[in-house]
Formats: sequence, structure tokens, C-alpha cells
Amino acid sequence: MATTIESGNAGEANKKKHLGIPEAIFVEDVDSFMKKPGNDTADAVLRKLDEQYQKYKYMELNLVQKKQRLKSQIPQIKQTLDILKHMQKKKETTEPMDTHFLLADNVYCKASVPPTDKVCLWLGANVMLEYDIDEAESLLEKNLSTASKNLESVEEDLDFLRDQFTTTEVNMARVYNWDVKRRSQENALKSSS
Repeated sequence: MATTIESGNAGEANKKKHLGIPEAIFVEDVDSFMKKPGNDTADAVLRKLDEQYQKYKYMELNLVQKKQRLKSQIPQIKQTLDILKHMQKKKETTEPMDTHFLLADNVYCKASVPPTDKVCLWLGANVMLEYDIDEAESLLEKNLSTASKNLESVEEDLDFLRDQFTTTEVNMARVYNWDVKRRSQENALKSSS
């Protein structure tokens, strides 16, 4: 959950853990919060809080896209590792390996691959490099480990963002309710005068 204004050290730890995502500070005392410089009217404060909320929504959108990309990337890396392990076993034999490979979407071609100790890997950005099978396997294992750690980090950041949403929404409701209460008190004073 988000921290209050008083717990500064815990907030610093969260900022380091969730780098780039500003922490929403819970407003415990709305009266003292509204007396701070820059908090002239409730409408201005609500606009600031809404702007902060929209920034969190934008960050969430980016993190969700990153999570989806990583979730599709991890199975591809695992599948490529399985193929490399299979090729590693076939490397010792003299008979060719019969397989089907993807030419285009839903178009496969039958191929006979002779035993080899070299493979080519797509690195991205239309770049392909040739590796020894052992080098390719270690590279893919490293990539799999990095992708898994990144996915875990993105999920933690999304959880942190959800807490920031909740805190910001509660702050908006508290400021709005404070303003309604203040206006009703002012109207009561005017009507009694």
C-alpha cells in the first residue's frame, strides 16, 4: 500500500524499487494539506490529482504492453532452446533431421537438415548471427533468465501502480468531500446571517 507523509524512509525504499513511478502520498489531514502553498482551491487540487491519475494510467498502459510482449517472448525462447537441445542430440548422428520450417504465416516447408554444430539466431532488427550450438544455448538461457526477471519486475511495478491508483482516487474523494463540507458550512453561515 502507499505510505503516508510521515513514513519517509519506507517511501524512499519504494522509489528505488519502482524507479520511474512517482509515489502517491496519502493525504491524512485534508485541512492542513489544503493550506499548503499551491493548493489554493479544491478544483486546482483535484485537477492536479486527476493529472497524476492520468499519468499513472499511461504508465499502466506501457507496462501492460511490455508484460504482453514478454509473455509472448518467453515461450518463443523456450521453444528455441528445446530445438537447440534436440539438435545437440542429433549432432552426434550421421543421419539428417527431417523437419518443417515456417516460410510465412501458416506456410511451412519440408526440409532435411544434416547434422551441424552451427545455428543462426534472429537477434531482432532484421539481424541474424551464426553461433555454435553451445554458444546459442547459453545466449538463449541468458535471454530467458533476463526476460523472466523483467516480467517479474513489470508485474511488481503493476502492483505498485494499482496501489498508487487507489491512493490517488482516495485522495481525490477526500478533497472533494472536504470541499463539499466547506461549501455547506459557508452556505449555512450565509443563511444564518
